[in-house]
Amino acid sequence: MIHYQLQCGAGHGFDGWFKDSASFERQAAAGLLVCPTCGDTRIERALMTPAVPRTGERRTQPVAAAPETAVPEAKPAAAPAAVAGPMPDHVRAMLQRVRAEVEKTCDYVGAEFAEEARRIHRGESGRRGIYGETTPSEAEALAEEGIDVARIPWVPRADG
Repeated sequence: MIHYQLQCGAGHGFDGWFKDSASFERQAAAGLLVCPTCGDTRIERALMTPAVPRTGERRTQPVAAAPETAVPEAKPAAAPAAVAGPMPDHVRAMLQRVRAEVEKTCDYVGAEFAEEARRIHRGESGRRGIYGETTPSEAEALAEEGIDVARIPWVPRADG
């Protein structure tokens, strides 16, 4: 395993573990590496000092094995659970990317979300992605009517 200090195009530094340098190159070229601070996918290796022990000295602790990729993989959970404490940077970065994609590809309908979702479902309005606000009871009523809705944690924009 290779440990690299990484840097995004905006200058944020973070680290990652890779199987080998070719693995880093493939992931970076495919845009699979994401800055945990701003969500930028323009990632490159930063200058770093190697951790070389002095002659005759041994490491005091063994190096733990790390995952092959720097991008965490989603694992199915039995049930969602509330997490105490601050949101991890990589989760915030992914949610910022989700928000940017929703804002780019869907129409904002504000507080009229439930009504517009019903119009689309009944064919009274053109099929398209929408987002907006609704109450938990309205979202439940939509689901009972067979209308697919999803709640997404709305984090601040990466650029803001």
